[in-house]
Amino acid sequence: MLVRLAQERATGVLVRDHGALYLADGQVVHAESPAAPGLDVLLTASGRLRPDSWAEAVAQAGSRGEVARFLVDSGQVGGGELEICHLGALFDAAFFALAPASGPTRFRYGVAHWLGRVRPVPTEVVEREARRRSVLLDSVWPDPMVDTTPVRPCPQPAGRAVGPRRQALLDLADGVRTPAAIARKLGRPAFNTLIEVRRLAAEGLIETPAGSGGSPRSAGSAAPSGPSGPGAASENAGTGEPPSVLDSALLRRLRDALEANL
Repeated sequence: MLVRLAQERATGVLVRDHGALYLADGQVVHAESPAAPGLDVLLTASGRLRPDSWAEAVAQAGSRGEVARFLVDSGQVGGGELEICHLGALFDAAFFALAPASGPTRFRYGVAHWLGRVRPVPTEVVEREARRRSVLLDSVWPDPMVDTTPVRPCPQPAGRAVGPRRQALLDLADGVRTPAAIARKLGRPAFNTLIEVRRLAAEGLIETPAGSGGSPRSAGSAAPSGPSGPGAASENAGTGEPPSVLDSALLRRLRDALEANL
């Protein structure tokens, strides 16, 4: 359906079980999912924008579908900064929205999102990125049960450092919060949090659900090599942090998506 909508340059919203994609002239301009923090969470949790500033933008320009333009024109967020942040949120939500689902897929023609257009992305780019992320998750820990189960840490071996970013995640792993809830609390993209949770599962630092198909590594063993190859781990030796390849690779893809549409 998405391919057909792109070919006919459709405008509207594609609604699925786990989210929605907003299209304009056959390109994806926005994505939403209950599993992924929205642009508002990413901007306000990082301290880049005050919550009352976001609320004002929605109140002033939401009915016109120009919230993004209002934020830039009022000088609260730079244009390039908003594009990068919005693309990150779009790819994050689209990953969940395009996940296999049992319910119907519906398209409502003519529906526009109140945020307004920021930087349209071709549907094939969105689909390709969703597939790449799915493969990446399985390469880290091939069991999706950990993605939706409340996270609980395992006892950490003495002297084992995990680094501040991972520790912030583990501090919120109270056996009640799911990875999506932790991502929202931290103001981080949900996919990045899923990757971290699966890495922690692979290293035996979080409990895995009963019946989980994976087999966690012992807490002292090395994590699997990431997309950057075996040499990446040496750059982070002693820090307890995983390689930052995921973030830098994402930024490169965001840059390519921007350049492709200039």
